[in-house]
Amino acid sequence: MRSGYARVTTEADLFAKARELSVRTIIFDVEPLVTYWHSGQKSLDRGVARILDEVKAVPSVRAVVFATNSARRPTALPACDGIQVRYLAQADKPLRTAPYHDLPRPGAVAGDQLPTDGILAYRLNFSFLHYMPRLTGVPLGPDLMHRWGELVRPVLFRRPASPPDRDRPGS
Repeated sequence: MRSGYARVTTEADLFAKARELSVRTIIFDVEPLVTYWHSGQKSLDRGVARILDEVKAVPSVRAVVFATNSARRPTALPACDGIQVRYLAQADKPLRTAPYHDLPRPGAVAGDQLPTDGILAYRLNFSFLHYMPRLTGVPLGPDLMHRWGELVRPVLFRRPASPPDRDRPGS
């Protein structure tokens, strides 16, 4: 599978797209998909468990990785029958790719930032599920990175060319 791009605005859309792509691996950006920035330990632990419950509805998935550039970690990783689960804190996305090389393919990276999550997907030749819900209270850093990322998207993830219009002369 060539790396691709899909914009999703809800978790339901994200998991529907993962089913459609029959991905075997999903890498989840932690903030804001699993939990919000500056939230506590309980929120992180609940978010990890919630995402793993949702992953069970994607029958092709064999590996899930939670990746964050922050130092925060869950109290424990819940077991998920038949699915390898990892958590990478201080992941250095998108610079470090070695932790992902042994994951089953095809795969997808689900995250909100093109400059980190999108470039990681591109480097791994995974699809990028660009999670773009309506959020309030986004910290300045992630907000600015999102704006910069919109400039990068057309370079990394080109939309497929439209077929020629057969009714137009010269097509």
